[in-house]
Amino acid sequence: MEITKDTNINKLLKEYPQLEEFLMRLNPKYKKLKNPILRRTIANIATLKQVALIGGYLPEELVNLLRAEVGQKPLETTQTKETKKDQKEPEWITKEPKVTLNANQILDMEKNPLSEVSKELKRLNPGDLLIIESDFLPQPLIEKFEEEGFKVFSKELDKDHFKTYILK
Repeated sequence: MEITKDTNINKLLKEYPQLEEFLMRLNPKYKKLKNPILRRTIANIATLKQVALIGGYLPEELVNLLRAEVGQKPLETTQTKETKKDQKEPEWITKEPKVTLNANQILDMEKNPLSEVSKELKRLNPGDLLIIESDFLPQPLIEKFEEEGFKVFSKELDKDHFKTYILK
């Protein structure tokens, strides 16, 4: 298996199980990969591009670290660090949220964050706001809800504190 930014994390770890420990040494946020619920759910849809963003890496940077670890030649790096900090905050994030969820607590309870957020969004009315708090950028969730047509904005408040806003 050639490792690229589009490689699914679950498939990668099945092919190269030793990379699980390697990832956890790279960044403590990757310890969540040990969570069985996360592995059965989010890891099935998450790509290395998304996993890189969770850990604060450029996708090609993480891919090349993984490739080096399994003896693959590095990919040519063309990316520069993109920052969402420069992105203007939308007005709608100032609305009072109807629901606030903590992704870390959901994972600690061995529940699926994607499923829990989806359930809450179904209960909301159009125009309502839901907030996800986490110690990581929940990139797979962000992309999933954007694909479903929701407005999504995420910002890093501190080193290990992200708020992701979802407008129904």
